[in-house]
Formats: sequence, structure tokens, C-alpha cells
Amino acid sequence: MLLFVLTCLLAVFPAISTKSPIFGPQEVSSVEGNSVSIKCYYPPTSVNRHTRKYWCRKGASGRCITLVSSEGYVSSNYAGRANLTNFPENGTFVVNIAQLSRDDSGHYKCGLGINSRGLSFDVSLEVSQGPELPNDTEVYTVDVGRTVTIKCPFKTENAPKTKALYKKIGQTSVLVIDSRNYVNPNYKDRIRLRIPGTGQLIFTVVIDRLRLSDHGLYLCQAGDGSNHDEKNADLQVLEPEPELVYEDLRGSVTFHCALGLEVANVAKFLCRVNSRETCDVVINTLGKRDSAFEGRILLNPQDKDGSFTVVITGLRKEDEGRYLCGAHSDGQLQEGWPIQAWQLFVNEESTIPRSPTVVKGVAGGSVAVLCPYNPKESKSLKYWCLWEGAQNGRCPLLVESQGLVQEQYEGRLSLLQEPGNGTFTVILNQLTTQDAGFYWCLTNGDTRWRTTVEIKIIEGEPNLKVPGNVTAVLGETLNIPCHFPCKFSSYEKYWCKWSNTGCQTLPSQDEGPSEAFVNCDENSRLVSLTLNPVTRADEGWYWCGVKQGHFYGETAAVYVAVEEKVAGSRDVSPAKADAAPDEKVLDSGVREIENKAIQDPRLFAEEKVVADTGDQAGGSRASVDSSSSEEQGGSSKALVSTLVPLGLVLALGAVVVGVARARHRKNVDRVSIRSYRTDISMSDFENSREFGANDNMGASSITQETSLGGKDEFVATPESTTETKEPKKAKRSSKEEAEMAYKDFLLQSSTMATEAQEGLQEA
Repeated sequence: MLLFVLTCLLAVFPAISTKSPIFGPQEVSSVEGNSVSIKCYYPPTSVNRHTRKYWCRKGASGRCITLVSSEGYVSSNYAGRANLTNFPENGTFVVNIAQLSRDDSGHYKCGLGINSRGLSFDVSLEVSQGPELPNDTEVYTVDVGRTVTIKCPFKTENAPKTKALYKKIGQTSVLVIDSRNYVNPNYKDRIRLRIPGTGQLIFTVVIDRLRLSDHGLYLCQAGDGSNHDEKNADLQVLEPEPELVYEDLRGSVTFHCALGLEVANVAKFLCRVNSRETCDVVINTLGKRDSAFEGRILLNPQDKDGSFTVVITGLRKEDEGRYLCGAHSDGQLQEGWPIQAWQLFVNEESTIPRSPTVVKGVAGGSVAVLCPYNPKESKSLKYWCLWEGAQNGRCPLLVESQGLVQEQYEGRLSLLQEPGNGTFTVILNQLTTQDAGFYWCLTNGDTRWRTTVEIKIIEGEPNLKVPGNVTAVLGETLNIPCHFPCKFSSYEKYWCKWSNTGCQTLPSQDEGPSEAFVNCDENSRLVSLTLNPVTRADEGWYWCGVKQGHFYGETAAVYVAVEEKVAGSRDVSPAKADAAPDEKVLDSGVREIENKAIQDPRLFAEEKVVADTGDQAGGSRASVDSSSSEEQGGSSKALVSTLVPLGLVLALGAVVVGVARARHRKNVDRVSIRSYRTDISMSDFENSREFGANDNMGASSITQETSLGGKDEFVATPESTTETKEPKKAKRSSKEEAEMAYKDFLLQSSTMATEAQEGLQEA
């Protein structure tokens, strides 16, 4: 039963095949008597740095017998001629073997831990027999594509005679070059013979751009016949030993290529060896580039000595392989030209975190890009650059953590340190189609942490809705709304002010659901930023956006321009001296009302009522004058005590009606006079009768508030008011209603005067 269950589990969960992260040279070759140095790489984790390292030889049975280890063990066959050295800081260890013999040829493993664990790399070692060379043979070992200088001595008697260089092929000697200007066609344009001045008994032959076919035994000869001078030279032309490069998945690799001054002005290239042993161009200085490396490769010529670098970011497992850099006018590999070689291994157990390689945004919207960096280098400078496909060696910086922002990106690009701990954020908003392309995340620290992201502009509308550019008035209040759709209901909303060094968060106010979205009323939000009062320092770019914790989402930008108040628009403020024109308007309005009152026939009727009342009380003026001095004095006091309040009431009415007319002319609801402010609505005058008959307390209050100095109070409590019938007419204007209020007030005053005269008569 148990066996059946295991069988089913294996069927459901297929076996997982993991490739060892250990890496080293696949093939190593040498000759008898020489020595080799084999470097193996491993992931530099804390455990791996302290784990046992070993070098073992595979036997016929498949077992791997340890020959040397990091714990100090050395087998008897290797005693005195082999050692293993660990370099934990680099994640490498090196096996050195000297005094090689043909018996050392075979298959080996370099690895970590236990031999049978599988954390190892297979290495093939081939030791060949050295060539049998004649006595007095000088050996020259040079890499392919390089230059060699062969020295040929001679005796004095052969100084004037012919000098030549031959190559031995089997039992035949083939002339390569001589002093009579002969050059073998196989060496055309790359070989020359030099004879120094008198006194030096040596000539030299220089061969440039060595080819593998140049390998062999050469013979220098000076003179002819039996008395000539000879010198043997063994030329060994080797393919360059590939340098091992061990990098993490999603990381970056840099190839440094130094080819020499002789090719300083020749086109450069980097190619990758394929299964057919040919080399496919990855990139060259003539503009060719493999599409598989689009957006993640740069070629940078550095010095005038012919050296250059190639940087590849966003490493993939398929990028593994053997790479060659070289120089040739065609921009590709040609025999006889100098090259360098690398063997790249991409470690899938990467310490570089995953991050999106493609980020999409809509025109007018924004993107937020996460850029990893080595967590141990939190204080390193961070950069963001735009990869230029038209030029292989350019990625101009757009923004950096110290505050640099290119002018054309001001207000729309920011580099933020959040979320930290190995990741920083770059936000780009106000997107256009020109923003589509590849961008690189960089630091001035570990170059292996360079990454690439592609921004694509797709169809759609920005999710966040803000007004266009805003103009604010200095000293006033500005409110900027930002509408968030329901999809961001669980996100934190914020406003911030943009600067070269980031975006400083500002206080904002959630004003409830937004009316800009109709499909999710309650979950959409309107968040506003208020500037009160607006100052010159408030001018600039403002962003509203969303985030979850330290991870940023979409943003929208608004530019606020600050201007002075428009000429002619006054702030009628109690603290300002320009309230005088309003006082003049009020005074002129009072005088106009007084003039109209004099011409009003109803006013004369009221005066007649006062005169008749006086006749009824004491007869004609003559009889009054003939009265005793005591009666006259008493009557005068009573008259004064009555007329003074009456005059004050009349003045009150004139002021009230003047205020109403002034307000009608100004067509505003607020008048400010010096240090007092009154709010009077035109609805106060809708019923002029009520105002004149029953609202004297209100009139007194208004008079007090608009007074220029005193606190005089006027209280009138008439017993009755006589209403005058008015003909039916169209709806009056505010001006007509104010005049009617004044006339009704005069009638009330007349009644008061009548009562005063009756009081005098009784006295």
C-alpha cells in the first residue's frame, strides 16, 4: 500500500532537477613538466564559505576519490606538488598542481561538502607530451592575434650576407621572409625583418596578428653555404585561456577587453561561441546588436590603447557560454586578430531579488519602478539612466539620489529611498509615448546589481484625476482636489510637494466619496490639499498618489503658479486705509435722502400736524409769548426734552436709509467702515412697514455697529402706527422700498411729536 502511495506521489509531483551552483573550467590542457591552476566558484553564502572544499578524481566505478581538500588532506600521489586554497570573500577556491605527467590526464571534480552530494563541477584535464626540440631552441609562447619578435644572432663575417627566416614543415624548410624583400603570401602585411646598424650582430623578425596556423618550429639563418649561422625558434600560438566569470541570475556582468595599441582605431566587437564553434556577434562598434540583448547591453570604448568594456544587465540562464572580444574592420571575428575569452556561468541561486522587467503605463499617467541594490551598501549613490538604442555606449543619467534631475524631467521624475533594505523606487509621471524604452538602475557600489526595466505606453486613461495647472493668488486660500477610483480604496492616499531630492508629504483632507466616478460611489475618494494662505514658497509641482506601506503606486502631478492680486480688485479690509471711499458714498447717500425729504409734500403735511397741535395746546404764538416767565421756562424745557430725541430719531432714519442706498449702489452685501463690520442682507428691507414700525431695536443695533465712535442707543416704543393705504402697483425695487421705509419712519416721528405736544399742554 505504501509503495502504491509513493508511486502516485511521484506521478503527481515530478522529480525536480537542480543544477549545481558550483562552476569551474570545463577543460584544462597542459604539457608534461608544466603546472596548472584551476579556479572553482561557489555561491558565497555563510554556510558555503565555511563548508569543506575538495578536488577529487573520478574512477571507473563512478566514485570520486579525494586528492586534496580544504581541511588539509593531500593524497600520496599529490604529496609535495598540489594544494587547495579557499577565498571565502570571493566565493572561490583554487587548486594548484605542479610537475604534471601524462598520468594526470583524466576527469576530475571540484566541489563543496561531501563528494557524492552533487555540489560539484566536472573538469577534464589533458596533459600532453612536450615537443622534441633540437638543442639550443628558444621557445616563444604567444596568444593568437598578438605579436611576437624572434631574435636571430649571427657572426661578424655574415653581417653583409643575406638574412632569412624559414618555417620547418616536416622535413622541408619553407622561406617566410628574407632581407631581399621576399615575403611569403601567408604572412603578407603582417611580418617584417629588421637589421640594426653596424656593431650589432643580431636581426629580428616581427610577426603581427598571430594565427593558430603560425604555430611551429622556425629557423633563423645568416649567410650562405657551410659557413652560415643558424638559430632555432619554437613558436607556440595558443588560444586565450577563457577567464571564468561567475554571476547571479538577474544581475550584471562586465567584460573588460584590452587588445593593445595596434588595434586602437579598429572596430571592436563581442561575440558568443555557438555549438558550431563559430562566434555570433552580440554587439560591435559598427552598430550591430543581437536582439536578445536589446535594452540590456552597452559597449563603452574607454582608452586610446584599444581597450573597451561591455556591460550586460538582467542576466538570464540562456546568457551562459563562451564569449570572445576582439577587433577587426568588419566588426566580427577574423583569424589572426587579437581576442580575449570569457566563460560565463549564471548562478540560479541568486541573491538579487525578483523585480518587474516590464512596467506599463498610460499616456498622462505614471509608473513606479523598483530598483534593487546590495543591502550592505545602503549609503551608496543611486542612479537611473535611459538606455539609448541608437548608440551602443550611452545611458545618460536622468536622476540621482543626491538631487540631480535633468531639466526636462523636473516635476515628473523622483528617486525615493523607500522601501529601503536593498530596494529604491523611481517614479515617472505625466507619461508620453516618448517615455517608452529601457531604463537602467545603477549604484556607485557593487556593479553586479545593475538591472534593466522596460517601460511600455499602452492605451487607457489615468486612474487619478486632478485639475490642470493651477494659478493661486498670493495671500488667499487654494484647494486642490484629487479623485481616487474605487480600486484604490484600500490604499493610503497622500499629497506631496516635489523637489530635486524627493517628494515631501503634506497634510491633506479626505472629503468623502468622489463624484468623478459613477461605478463605485462609496469606495471612490476625494482627497484635497489646502494651501492657506498661499505664499511665494508654495509655487511648484505637487503630486497626489497612492501607496501600500513603503511601496508606491500611481501618481498625478499639478503645477501651482503663484501670482499677485489682479490690479483693481481691492480687499475691503478693516485694517486698510482705503475704506474712505465707502464713507464718501455713505455721506453722499445721506445728503441725497435729505434733499428728497425737503421736496416731499408729505413732509409739509407732517409739519402742519405739529403746528395744529401747538395751537390746540396754548392758542396763538402771541399768547404763548405773553405768558409768565416761569410757564415759559417750563414749556421750553419740556419742548427741548421732546425735540432732542426727535432730532436724534430723524438722524437715525437718515443714516439707515443712506446705508440702504449706498448698499444698493455698491451692489454688495458687506460694507466695512474703519474697524467695524456689518452684514446686512437686502431681505432686511423686504417689508419696509415692518422695519419702520416694529424693528426700531434692530435699527438701533445697526446704528451702533456702524457708528464711527459713540455707543448711543435709540429705543422707540410707539403705542400705535397709522398705516396709509397705497395704490396697487408693480413690485418695487430695493431703492423704492428704502424710500418707503424712510417715509413711514417720518409718519412715526410725526405721531411721536403729537404725543409730545399733548404732554406739554397737560403740563
